[in-house]
Amino acid sequence: MERMLGDWRAVAILLGPALAVYSAVMLVPIFWSTGYTLFEGNAIRGFEFVGLANFVEFFEDPTALQSVSFTLRYAIVLTVLQVGAGYGLALLYVFALRRGGAVIRTLVFFPVILPTVAVALLFRRFFEAAPAVGPVNSLVMSFGGENPDWFGQPDASFWVIILMDLWRSMGFYAVLLYAGLVEIPDELLESARIDGASGFRLIRSIVLPLSLPVLLSALIFSINGTLKVFDTIVALTNGGPGTATTPLTVYMFRTAFSFGEYGYGSTIALVLTLMCLVVTVFIFRSTRRDLTKG
Repeated sequence: MERMLGDWRAVAILLGPALAVYSAVMLVPIFWSTGYTLFEGNAIRGFEFVGLANFVEFFEDPTALQSVSFTLRYAIVLTVLQVGAGYGLALLYVFALRRGGAVIRTLVFFPVILPTVAVALLFRRFFEAAPAVGPVNSLVMSFGGENPDWFGQPDASFWVIILMDLWRSMGFYAVLLYAGLVEIPDELLESARIDGASGFRLIRSIVLPLSLPVLLSALIFSINGTLKVFDTIVALTNGGPGTATTPLTVYMFRTAFSFGEYGYGSTIALVLTLMCLVVTVFIFRSTRRDLTKG
């Protein structure tokens, strides 16, 4: 094996095809898109070199800044909720649902495999105000409330999106974190119980520290996925009302493909990529600092 790895021709033959495909699919589009940030126009009009003007326009564009604000707010809130709910469900699977746990896990995981459009249509019917009244509004009106327009108010639309994505995703994170929790040795848990640790103290002192690696993976997976949200927003609110629930991904798509501004759209995509990178590095460093202190 060492002889093969020391032969550059063997390494080139083994890794060359995979590296070429990866470069063609991933690296070339990244550098191509980054190059577009220095230009204005599209393939039909032609391109004009503008330097850093697209970045200046981005930070002076109120719609872009609103999209950044919504994206960060959505990502932080949903990450906390779906990882927290997933961890709670995983603890429930391990410590409370010894019997019938597989059935419960399957039912909770089921929304993950449903098509996004179908889930969005379901939630639109649930929260519909007109022309028909959905079940949620019917319940509100039965208690003497008015018929609220959930999708006509920015804050209400935001929380409907959060509720829908939480319902869809918490089963996935529950299974992901459950896989980490079951790796904790039973002997270690029994020893902790003999020493007097139980309930919340057992979770805080034993289970949580030992499950930090998988919890960190879930956080990174979640924050990157939520920062790049696209399909659920388009299917449920299409960025409305107005642009109140328009994330950077949707704004980028409209700018590049609806308005034909490839340069500015690539600039938005690059800003989003840098946001994902900064958040990931921040989580890694924060976790490493906590582990070092511990």
